[in-house]
Amino acid sequence: MSSISRRSIVSLAGGAAVAVALRPSRSLAQDAGPVRIGLIIPLTGATSQFGTSMAAAAKIAADEINEAGGVHGRKIEILIEDDQSNPEAAVRAAHKLIDVDKVVSIGGSYASAVTSAIAPLCWESGTVLLTSSGADSIMKLPHHGYIFRTSPTVTLQGTRVGEFAVELGGKNMFFLGPQTPFAQSYIDIISSIFTKAGGKGAGLIYEDKKTSYRSEVDQALRANPDTIVLGGYVPDTAVVLKDLYRAGYTAKRIGFSFGVNPAILPAVAGDVGEGTYSLVPSASEKSEAYKNLIGKLNRPSLDSYSCQVFDHVALTALALANAAPDVVNGTIVRDNIRAISQDPQGAAVDLVPAALKSIAAKQTVNYDGPSGPLDFAENGDVKGVFFRYEQIQQGKLALIKVA
Repeated sequence: MSSISRRSIVSLAGGAAVAVALRPSRSLAQDAGPVRIGLIIPLTGATSQFGTSMAAAAKIAADEINEAGGVHGRKIEILIEDDQSNPEAAVRAAHKLIDVDKVVSIGGSYASAVTSAIAPLCWESGTVLLTSSGADSIMKLPHHGYIFRTSPTVTLQGTRVGEFAVELGGKNMFFLGPQTPFAQSYIDIISSIFTKAGGKGAGLIYEDKKTSYRSEVDQALRANPDTIVLGGYVPDTAVVLKDLYRAGYTAKRIGFSFGVNPAILPAVAGDVGEGTYSLVPSASEKSEAYKNLIGKLNRPSLDSYSCQVFDHVALTALALANAAPDVVNGTIVRDNIRAISQDPQGAAVDLVPAALKSIAAKQTVNYDGPSGPLDFAENGDVKGVFFRYEQIQQGKLALIKVA
């Protein structure tokens, strides 16, 4: 069975200064014993709605690998750290995983601010970072191939929301969201789509963690929008929806999966959230990999982000299995991920034990997991993604379409 641990870490201060001070100066390799894979996931804080299922999915991946004999006979050990939805906490966690545990990769990494903070630690230590963050700026960092993104980019998500809003008849869009690495990008992308369709768009970036956004809502409503795009996480999006309701706004509201998801439903019961749409990166729901994962978790469905974390563990293990057993480090993972996930001559496989068996038999494989196709562009962005379009109807999220 897999070994999963969660550690508490002594608090430090200093933000970016901490990141610089903690950067390791050498490439790290694991000695004998279990192959250690790190996860930095939000178990607490504003983005914690997926943390528990992320951890559970990672455990399933590790169990499957270990029950199949591990990697070159070595078991997989998953080490989980809580980023607390906070970049400074994430930096402390990454430092611990890299310098002390000497993990070969770090997966999870959900919030874009968290990923941006820990990315330098990873590429400078030669540790692969597998991320579920969307901010385009992340892949523009000089990461030397050590970052792989399994989630759709902000540009793609913003484009889909803008196109969907226009499809719904929107002419005048206003974006409301907190300061994040992607907020201004969303305003620019969605406004451009509205402008090209003959409409217009604007936006306002607000301060996070406020108990009321009524002044921001009033400012937005002075623009007479027929579409409000919600760019925040669950806590602030819930407050904005309540303030929109109190202000009498009844036109279209569209959010993203990080803000409009099942976790928000209790806070926007009744008419408060009714009719709000959400764009949701979708898992590969028709694949055997997805069916296998939800079956083992005993769940009817699972979010894409947790499926991605399963694949973060699987990709690391398969990449190491594809290489000689002499050295186990992040560079080996980096150099072998594409070989096991996008070889056009490889046998299509979506179950990890089968992929390990084929690799052991010196056969090439093309692994696609529960999160979907895992072909990566030169910059590390995943190429194949799916989206679900959902709407709050009678207190529940109902599927509108998949595209």
